[in-house]
Amino acid sequence: MTAESSREFDVIVIGAGAVGENVADRVVRGGLTAVIVESELVGGECSYWACIPSKALLRPGTVLHDAQVIPGATEAIKGTVDAQAVLKHRDWFTNNWQDGSQVDWLNSAGIELIRGRGRITGPREVQVDGLDGNSYALKAHHAVVIATGSTPTIPGIDGLQDTPFWTTRGATAAKEVPQDFVVLGGGVAGVEMAQAFARLGSAVTLIARGRLLSSYPEEAANLVLAGLRADGVAVHLHTDVEKVEKNDDGSVAVMFDGTTVTAEKLLVASGRHPALADLGLEEVGVEARDGKPLRLTTDPSGLVEGPANDGTSGLWLYAAGDAAGKVLLTHQGKYEARATGDAIVARANGELRGTPEPWSPWAHTANDHAVPSVVFTDPEVASVGPSLEQALLQGKNVTGVELPINVSGSQLHSPDYKGWAQIVVDEDRKVILGATFAGPGVAELLHSATIAVVGEVRLDRLWHAVPSYPTISEVWLRLLEKYGL
Repeated sequence: MTAESSREFDVIVIGAGAVGENVADRVVRGGLTAVIVESELVGGECSYWACIPSKALLRPGTVLHDAQVIPGATEAIKGTVDAQAVLKHRDWFTNNWQDGSQVDWLNSAGIELIRGRGRITGPREVQVDGLDGNSYALKAHHAVVIATGSTPTIPGIDGLQDTPFWTTRGATAAKEVPQDFVVLGGGVAGVEMAQAFARLGSAVTLIARGRLLSSYPEEAANLVLAGLRADGVAVHLHTDVEKVEKNDDGSVAVMFDGTTVTAEKLLVASGRHPALADLGLEEVGVEARDGKPLRLTTDPSGLVEGPANDGTSGLWLYAAGDAAGKVLLTHQGKYEARATGDAIVARANGELRGTPEPWSPWAHTANDHAVPSVVFTDPEVASVGPSLEQALLQGKNVTGVELPINVSGSQLHSPDYKGWAQIVVDEDRKVILGATFAGPGVAELLHSATIAVVGEVRLDRLWHAVPSYPTISEVWLRLLEKYGL
């Protein structure tokens, strides 16, 4: 390092992904100053290697398949997906992995950026090794926020450490479509990338230790399984990989159940964990082990905060988004970021003392009740709140209502539409606790379910929310009718 600069800000944010950007934006809107420290691209994982490029890879195949099954359109569809055109569109969507527009936004919002690696060196203190060769000693008047996201979890498979493989970054940023492609993992990233590359022309094998999409109802997961197999994906469930190794020609051999599959590329999609390494948390009495913040406290509002008894006045260390380790979803991380930023401003202004009230502007209450998530395969899976199985394990007095999605809107969408829906009813309050939809195009049903859960809309009032005809939303009417309304 050639020089050291000392700077002071009201708030220091470590991480310039969607979460860090939103925290900084909220505190600046509240009249405080903020600096973001980032060693990679401003915009983070979602913009360049996750949500955006993965959906750009998936969407063309879904559109083509939708057209192929509609009489009149079927006859006009003669070709297949143009893989190179898809990759080019993906490049445009990620702005060719250039963050100039994101940096311009930071500047317009009055947020300072320091490119470098930040490490906490004491209460409200962050040392930055700048990518420009300089060192920066930063001091926060009010708060330091950890928004460093998450990192892939790599399983201990024999030979894996000595074998080249992709994580999701490699898959979503691929420059060519591999001829043969093996995916390890049956979670959201695994199934999305398996289908995307199958429709781009790869021969895909997916291997999962358990069942597919284990956090979703099995009926929904089975529809995705059928969709993958219809696209030619060879799916092996409840299967352990015994060994992987690199072949002399650069390909990868994957061994399981006495079988060896050879592939040009291997994707390891076996989950993620908070990226907390080398942040200096131990310097302020916060122990991190296996990516989990063991001594950051989570109050009833859901805010993740550091210690108040460190010789300074009040809470000053916060975590939000994937780094907080609660809900690893971009939209939920941005929700946490907005609440965290607003809580910092409120505490700075003396408007918030102690624990925020649930459902207040400073709370992350929805994390415990209404987390919406979508699997963007074809068919899609969209859910919010607990499934029936999860609610029963929580000891809730609930009833599940399930049925195939078979309404005029679904038949209009596709003559052979296959879908499934479930609502979970709290029998004590007569409100919906959770909902799951599986089928083509169901992602757009999810926000109505989220509103019903967050708003605790009673079923007798929900009955008066009449779905438009002919839309897939008419499944709401059928679910309530089956319940007995």
